[in-house]
Amino acid sequence: MDTLPTTPSFRLDGKRALVTGAGRGIGLACAAALGQAGAHVTLAARSHGEVEAGAQAIRTAGGQADALLLDVHDVTGTAQALDGIAPFDILLNNAGTNRPKPFTDVSEEDYDAVLGLNLRAAFFVAQSAARRMIDAGVRGSLIHMGSQMGHVGGPRRSLYCASKWGLEGLSKAMALDLAPHGIRSNTIAPTFIETPMTKPFFEDKAFLASVLDKIKLGRLGTVEDLMGVVVFLASDAAALMTGTSLVVDGGWTAD
Repeated sequence: MDTLPTTPSFRLDGKRALVTGAGRGIGLACAAALGQAGAHVTLAARSHGEVEAGAQAIRTAGGQADALLLDVHDVTGTAQALDGIAPFDILLNNAGTNRPKPFTDVSEEDYDAVLGLNLRAAFFVAQSAARRMIDAGVRGSLIHMGSQMGHVGGPRRSLYCASKWGLEGLSKAMALDLAPHGIRSNTIAPTFIETPMTKPFFEDKAFLASVLDKIKLGRLGTVEDLMGVVVFLASDAAALMTGTSLVVDGGWTAD
């Protein structure tokens, strides 16, 4: 018989990965996943203590990691920081925020805070990382932490939906511009994930019930639900995937 095809590797040995918003929650878990798959991970955030602790935990577990103090709001400073170090093979654009409130109550300051981090900062972090990849001839993977709210609407989510729908469009357009360089761009779109930041919201039993009613698998997401997804998109197993979104929502958007 003919030789069987070989599954492309999910390993990331020899790859360099940058994770923004990596101090806790989803960012830290995904940094751990990339490290466990063999990547050298740089954990970036404004809170140096948190990312240094996360990097140390990855190193203690046998991985390779370092910490980078980075304020992604500062476009010039971020570009300078990335220009000063070796190019990355993988970017997880994860830093984000939310200010849930009725559309009619949203202030200009609210708008600038949410869109400024979730979309503007994500745009320019990806631009800086991609420029370095192109200059070095790296065929890299850009991964953007989107949301199911980038595919549907939600009450009290006008800002968040605007930013995450924008991120979906940005990733598709970015994928087209970067394809000639062999650089892929995709999003991950989770449902509600239980983290230290989101846990207080779920103490509202009515809110929790409304969320669980929409998640067809009947439970909140965990950070572990995203760890394999980010490794997949970073790896050769996803070599033909670009300009698309992996929706990890327990069935929320299926109806």
